[in-house]
Amino acid sequence: MSKLKLFTYSGVAAVMLGFTACNDKEHPGWEYMPDMYRGPALNTFQAYDQFEDSLSARLPVEGTIPRGFLAYDKLPNTPEGYERSKTETKMPADFPSDSLTLSEGGKLYGIYCAHCHGEKGDGNGILVQLEKYVGVPAYDTREINLGSIFHVVTYGKGVMGSHAAQVTPEERWKVAQYVMKLRSELLGVTEEPAEEDAGATADAAGSEETTETNEG
Repeated sequence: MSKLKLFTYSGVAAVMLGFTACNDKEHPGWEYMPDMYRGPALNTFQAYDQFEDSLSARLPVEGTIPRGFLAYDKLPNTPEGYERSKTETKMPADFPSDSLTLSEGGKLYGIYCAHCHGEKGDGNGILVQLEKYVGVPAYDTREINLGSIFHVVTYGKGVMGSHAAQVTPEERWKVAQYVMKLRSELLGVTEEPAEEDAGATADAAGSEETTETNEG
């Protein structure tokens, strides 16, 4: 048999084998680097017998928290917890309190608070004017501070629900600063009360998700 015929027959055989392998979807034949065709990763909720419950979707390791998450679990959602927040919940010492931060707090206040508490913090928001809610207090009628505002935004208070899902801990401090600004204006003072010391404890920086408050 000549070399030409040998190469010809070999080529035909290779092509036939190739077509046969392509047509057999269950057994595709020889593959070059099979992991490139079928990744070893599991599909979501795919059965996987390597785990006792046979589920491929696994729960996060105990204690896992989302990136940027800060837990506010020092004080409970109780009247006592609210009162304690006035003295125990402190804004982090390194948290900015400049004009930019105050401006951002004002924007957040306009989105989440003004419709009830009013643009000036006088408790006369549009929903109050429409009598959807009544009895929303003005900020100058109660003793509030940064800590208690943060607490209320986190947990809610009275008819106001928690805004923890809408306002991050960082945003809550911004809103709290803006609420105190409105309170100062209602009281006719240009500076925030001395009690509003932004002195920080790492605990207060630890604040989790949102809850709106009757304070802002």
